[in-house]
Amino acid sequence: MEHGSFTDNSAATFSLTDEDHTIANAVRFTLNQDPRVTFCGYSIPHPSEARVNIRVQTTGDPAREVLKDACQNLMLMCRHVRCTFDKAVEDLKQAML
Repeated sequence: MEHGSFTDNSAATFSLTDEDHTIANAVRFTLNQDPRVTFCGYSIPHPSEARVNIRVQTTGDPAREVLKDACQNLMLMCRHVRCTFDKAVEDLKQAML
């Protein structure tokens, strides 16, 4: 769910349900790598709620698009880590033969 202004698309807060620090910190890290982002942070409203609020402010680009790009970049990073890991496991198996 997105909370923000109808007149200013460059700042918004996004609520992610059924998520915790793991995804929120990874998304925050990825957002901080984007030069279009002036501020990003996350909070967990209450420890017993499985919900994360991610705040994004940009230099003018729509916050929704910047968050979407950050999530796509995070997926690419995860894919790279997975491929690198799988290759290392395969190389180890071959070395043990």
